[in-house]
Amino acid sequence: MRVLGVDPGLTRCGVGVVEGVAGRPLTMLGVGVVRTPADAELGDRLVAVEQGIEEWLDTYRPEVVAVERVFSQHNVSTVMGTAQASAVAMLCAARRGTPVALHTPSEVKAAVTGTGRADKAQVGAMVTRLLRLAAPPKPADAADALALAICHIWRAPAQNRLQQAAALHAASKGRTR
Repeated sequence: MRVLGVDPGLTRCGVGVVEGVAGRPLTMLGVGVVRTPADAELGDRLVAVEQGIEEWLDTYRPEVVAVERVFSQHNVSTVMGTAQASAVAMLCAARRGTPVALHTPSEVKAAVTGTGRADKAQVGAMVTRLLRLAAPPKPADAADALALAICHIWRAPAQNRLQQAAALHAASKGRTR
């Protein structure tokens, strides 16, 4: 499975592509950051994020795009920018028919480090180890994007089985009525 992880942000949108399957060594295919100037108009910044995501989709042709689920922060302007960049990433994937998966920050941290309360340094260290890299990707947004992709690769098989079981259960309830 090839997954593009997206750590959304207006100033720095982390992107990383990981390939592999659960239970086997994973391979990083690319990592980077789509940057926009903080003083640019919002519309221009969103277009720049879109163009950056589109380039990554064109280059790596992922099977899934894993995006960090936006959560409430104290700074409303920060969460708004994050949500807008997240929507752009989801739109780019949906336009191509590429499935999108959302993962919370604590879910990603737990999958990669074993604890949902890990700090950025711990996530970077585990991404480095899991992908057999020489050094942690910089900035942290790039490492977080790789962590999102890893999380999805590891969790997707279990999530798919749960969804199939729920669908079977719902279908069987419909037949007994």
